[in-house]
Amino acid sequence: MVMGMKWRKVPIVTYRNLNKFFHLTYCTSIHPANGWSEVFANLQRYAPALKERIVPLADFGIGLRLSGQESDELLQGNHLLQLQHFLQEQRLYIFTLNGFSYGPFQQQPVKALVHAPDWREEERVAYTLRLIAILAALLPDGVAGSISTSPLSYKAWVNERDPGTWRTFTRNIVRVAETLIRVRRTYDKHIVLAIEPEPDGLLENCEEVVRFYTDWLFQEGVCMLACSLSVSVEMARQYLLEHIQVCLDTCHMALAYERPAQGLALLEQYGIRVGKVQISSALKVAFPLEEELLVSLVDRAALVRALSPFTQSTYLHQVVQRNRNGAIRHYADLSDALLKMYERQIEQWRIHFHVPIFVNDYVDHGMRLFSTQDTIVEMLDLLVQKRFCRHLEIETYTWHVLPDALKHDIMDSIVHEYEWVLRRLP
Repeated sequence: MVMGMKWRKVPIVTYRNLNKFFHLTYCTSIHPANGWSEVFANLQRYAPALKERIVPLADFGIGLRLSGQESDELLQGNHLLQLQHFLQEQRLYIFTLNGFSYGPFQQQPVKALVHAPDWREEERVAYTLRLIAILAALLPDGVAGSISTSPLSYKAWVNERDPGTWRTFTRNIVRVAETLIRVRRTYDKHIVLAIEPEPDGLLENCEEVVRFYTDWLFQEGVCMLACSLSVSVEMARQYLLEHIQVCLDTCHMALAYERPAQGLALLEQYGIRVGKVQISSALKVAFPLEEELLVSLVDRAALVRALSPFTQSTYLHQVVQRNRNGAIRHYADLSDALLKMYERQIEQWRIHFHVPIFVNDYVDHGMRLFSTQDTIVEMLDLLVQKRFCRHLEIETYTWHVLPDALKHDIMDSIVHEYEWVLRRLP
């Protein structure tokens, strides 16, 4: 039982062709919607058509994004049963939910509010518990589920030296773990909460994730859980590792200048597991050496013109700058970084703007812009080699705000991304 809600039992569906190791999907956050009826209409419009083009003879996985409002509406009336019947009829299945962004995500400013409410707030817990109820009801028999979530908060909102704040984060994460454990015991549905490191999030990279585990989850967190469930500390630690995991986003890792192999090795050192990998690509700018430029100021001005279309008002587009001496500098948004474009020490910018994963580079205003596609390739190679995670979600959510040079038909673009990934998986 979740937060006192009546558990909705739906018929178990046995899906075929789920014997492959990886479950690959795309995140439905790319489709603008306001309310469950619009989300469902998007599923009806896009999912069967995409299945027909990508895997016509197999079951097709979906990564469903629900806002706080939509998660509440889906649990009302017969909506959940209606969705379950639609999935069964169309040979679709939902194995992962995107629970990062609580509010509206398309066609209006989001910026830092993507982190609100953060993990100090009761509504963040309630929202996540609703997602657990939904996913447990929809998961195919024998398939594990994952819910990606925010990196606890936005770093600028938090006093990192306040232990009371970290204790609140820990307590709320443990409350969710308790529910996940009970759902597994009662309904035999294994669902993990996957914390997603994010640029300028409270947890930005694998090192900061490990610190949260070692300083808090493995200390006070296991004691809280052991007390709540009346189990040993050792068992509580194992439960946390089984149900509180990490979502590695290849765009975010690239922005942190974090190699997938290094990040994974660090997590493995502490027994921390990866519950979900999001496949996405950041925009990258390589700055030529001054002596290589015929007219430095002219070329930098052309670069400003090429990047200006990426300065849009919907999302934060953090910039992580690496200087020629190896120093790292952060900008909260691309518009802030453009003011510093003419500094000579800049070697590279990595910009939090998801570009199509099949694009390695392109030319605009005479300037060659790149992506962090190489990080995706390294991650996919690592996945094939080590098989450390089964859930893969393509997460290019920016199709509606891309510059015209990168914007194409949405269905063709989604199919192209799938084909690019599938060529690299067994």
